[in-house]
Amino acid sequence: MTVKQGEYLQKVNSVSDLKKLNINELPKLCDDIRQFIIDATSFNPGHLGANLGTIEMTVALHYVFDTPYDKLVWDVGHQAYTHKILTGRKDVFHTNRMYKGISGYPRMAESEYDAFGVGHSSTSISAALGMAIASSIKGENNRQHIAVIGDGSMTAGMAFEAMNHAGVAKSNLLVVLNDNGIAIDKNVGALKEYLTDITTSRFYNRLKGNIWNIVRGKTMRRMINKFLLNLKSSIVKQSNLFESLNFRYFGPVDGHDVIRLVKIFSDLKHIQGPKIIHCITVKGKGFKYAENEQTRFHAPGIFDRETGEAIEHPCQDKPQKYQTVFGKTLVELADQNQQIVGVTPAMLSGCSMNIMMAKYPKRTFDVGIAEQHAVTFSAGLAVQGMIPYCNIYSSFLQRSFDQIIHDVALQNLHVVFCIDRGGLVGEDGATHHGAFDLAYLRCIPNMVIAAPINEEELRDLLYTAQFEKRPFAIRYPRSMGVMVNWKTEFKRLPIGKGKQIIDGNDMAIISIGHPGNFAMDAIKKLEEDNHSVALYDIRFLKPIDEELLHEVFKKHKKIITLEDGTIVGGLGTAVLDFMNQFGYSAEVVKLGVPDRFVEQGSLAELYAECGYDENSIFEAAIKLLNK
Repeated sequence: MTVKQGEYLQKVNSVSDLKKLNINELPKLCDDIRQFIIDATSFNPGHLGANLGTIEMTVALHYVFDTPYDKLVWDVGHQAYTHKILTGRKDVFHTNRMYKGISGYPRMAESEYDAFGVGHSSTSISAALGMAIASSIKGENNRQHIAVIGDGSMTAGMAFEAMNHAGVAKSNLLVVLNDNGIAIDKNVGALKEYLTDITTSRFYNRLKGNIWNIVRGKTMRRMINKFLLNLKSSIVKQSNLFESLNFRYFGPVDGHDVIRLVKIFSDLKHIQGPKIIHCITVKGKGFKYAENEQTRFHAPGIFDRETGEAIEHPCQDKPQKYQTVFGKTLVELADQNQQIVGVTPAMLSGCSMNIMMAKYPKRTFDVGIAEQHAVTFSAGLAVQGMIPYCNIYSSFLQRSFDQIIHDVALQNLHVVFCIDRGGLVGEDGATHHGAFDLAYLRCIPNMVIAAPINEEELRDLLYTAQFEKRPFAIRYPRSMGVMVNWKTEFKRLPIGKGKQIIDGNDMAIISIGHPGNFAMDAIKKLEEDNHSVALYDIRFLKPIDEELLHEVFKKHKKIITLEDGTIVGGLGTAVLDFMNQFGYSAEVVKLGVPDRFVEQGSLAELYAECGYDENSIFEAAIKLLNK
């Protein structure tokens, strides 16, 4: 489906075309881009709100700077649609986030304008600083380096670490702070309050701007700046955080005034050293439904652009998402056990912990985009007898690997890791697939690792985890469940015990988690071909059910392992380790995510590509049976 282009957007197929426009034409171009993005995402779902808020900023950056020679680095990257449209990908934008289409995030292999591949938060300043220092070493002193980062991403420690380094490195670095007060949910923490103080201190900012425009000369400006810092301490009750890190601070400015931004960026090009410009923007700008419901329109799915209504309404007689089952179950458990608390790093809505926040706000903690802190904070809660259910997306949990080992597992603390988006996640692609958690958690002592085959098992695992006085990880996918009536009575599960779901004689499939449902469907097809195949839901990767595995290997010489995770180090590896340890002999085929990074696409497309959807399991079984 093609998307209509406005008069000015039709003229711009590249950055060089953009630079041919008169500065007074830029607002009209921004209007065209805004309508183009709204139209495109209404039928091809993507990240809407963040992109509507950065259109003017992006146009101004490419208009002023000499990209791709000047390096423009995006943080997270789900606000870079305008960047993609301006840099030669307008005509393929309808394939955004689709299978074999363009990525929803900046990707170096996709365009020379994508200076750094991103998808996780708070990496932009570090990457841009590395580029700036490299340019300095090579004598490229005229090259500019720009990091665009949101106020939500600024809450992560990595952003501060980079600024702390940049302040003494004195490299030619510009940080563009996109301050809209919201990541997915509303931002939290002291930094949010600080940015609000800066923004609302209009007297100070107006005074500083007026004096700076009047005064000329480095010595005089340095004296004036010192005076202004002292003045600000009394006005705002605190010094400027960024200036204390040796950054020149400019702003706040209106991030939607493209003409003003062009003039400011043009001036900043000639100021050496680390500097930050504080842009105030509105997430969802120019689309009233996105402005009014900023969390829902972060990534709204298919919607009616005239009414803002979702096209695909959830049906009451269909299974719900695992995330919804988690959120509602956690509240049930919290009702029963006063020690249970919820912790999440800025993913309240995404992981459905907003349900618990609504009922138990004093027992639910959104710590901002800070996964490392979330894990160690949970460890501190556990030391004092609380039972933290720490919910982190699988791909984001990677960022806290050391904290899991050092602060939780080493001390054998009772933290329940609720690992959302385990396995392939679909259109968000390689940066967001949760392919590695089973493998990287399996090597950690003291860990219990489990994955439910359906919503009932998820509920029972969440219930069981509160009684285990050790680290307990439960991972589940980003998908719909399989049960309409999922609200079952809680049962305490025996740790390290799986179960046989289907009996069979010709071969065995050992699965963990949701893909066991694919196996059940494949086995039905195999039965139609008169093949007798057994299915075992191992349920716990660690401790693994050795009694069950002995049963499998004594009976079967042909075995398939099935997991929604990397085949390197996961369930398949664990089964082979067991086979070798106990001297069994069997032909084992591992199905799961192959040893490569998988790009974007629908879950169905990616399961098929990776070879563990229903049809792939059927074909693998037939091949093994016919050997």
